[in-house]
Amino acid sequence: MSGFMSSSTENAGEAMKAELRRALRAAMKRGDKDETAVLRELVATLDNAEAAPLREERPSVDRHDFGDGSAEGQRRVLTQEDVHGLILGEVNARLEAVAEFGRLGAEARSTALNAEIRILRRYVQR
Repeated sequence: MSGFMSSSTENAGEAMKAELRRALRAAMKRGDKDETAVLRELVATLDNAEAAPLREERPSVDRHDFGDGSAEGQRRVLTQEDVHGLILGEVNARLEAVAEFGRLGAEARSTALNAEIRILRRYVQR
């Protein structure tokens, strides 16, 4: 993953999350619960990837004055490659699960995962 973002810098992660949120609103208006769930999960995946890493020397208690902003950490900036890799990771995890569910004869679950993969693939090359 890349460096850190300043408060006014847009990055690939933020741009993709904005696009996903627009698609999420549209899916919610259509009542498409499956697409809504996948898009929410993908936004959360990007949010988690942007989270600042924990410090190793983290004290047991951090003290901050209320409202001073010192508790706000910088977020990671995601590059286009980072976003692409995260989405591909979600696709690949589902592909592995589809194979396993197919092996177990759970066709309904395989079908549902294949539908999720189709949704995710819309966002792989952006």
